[in-house]
Amino acid sequence: MSIPVRMVERLSGYRRHLRRWLAEGRDRIYSHQLGSLVGATPAQVRRDLMTIGFTGSPARGYDVGGLVGKIGTLLDAPERNSMVLVGLGYLGRALLKYLTGTHPELPIVAAFDIAPQKIGRIIDGCRCYASSEIQSVVRQEPVLIGIIAVPAEAAQEVADLLVRAGVRGLLNFSPTRLQVPPGVHVEDVDISISLEKVAFFARSKNRRLETQA
Repeated sequence: MSIPVRMVERLSGYRRHLRRWLAEGRDRIYSHQLGSLVGATPAQVRRDLMTIGFTGSPARGYDVGGLVGKIGTLLDAPERNSMVLVGLGYLGRALLKYLTGTHPELPIVAAFDIAPQKIGRIIDGCRCYASSEIQSVVRQEPVLIGIIAVPAEAAQEVADLLVRAGVRGLLNFSPTRLQVPPGVHVEDVDISISLEKVAFFARSKNRRLETQA
């Protein structure tokens, strides 16, 4: 099944909120309720769920447990897909701490850094290797995803090493545009741009409020 990128994002959001719904002991949900949780219209929710072949009842809504399972069959691989993290600075450490255990189907199996004091240590449950070992370590594991949290000037070299080792998905936290071959998917997360955008609109809102006062 071919699923658009935006729909994949919505399905992931649906599942995250549906799991919380289940944890609260609620086993049915309506499209308007699910839509309000993720910022989508009820019609969009219904279209998405029809696309993946999941139906509900106008009277009783959707079965939450069944929907979580259905989304999982689409988003999760039948086997474990491992990840590696390159860069254990402040951001990398925070990512490692946050991601470890939150996605059992996507474990971080190795981390890499150039700092001698980090190499060979177990940090937040993950062994840190020298960055020069990226290709040899990655080839030992069925690693599908690489997380890049290094300075901009090192990001492309790291991406090249990961791709040559067989990685097919990159989550890039470095403020640089990566060049990758066809078949490799890159998701850029630029925290600085997001922060500046938030600050701009926060100021703009304040100006509007001052004008209206």
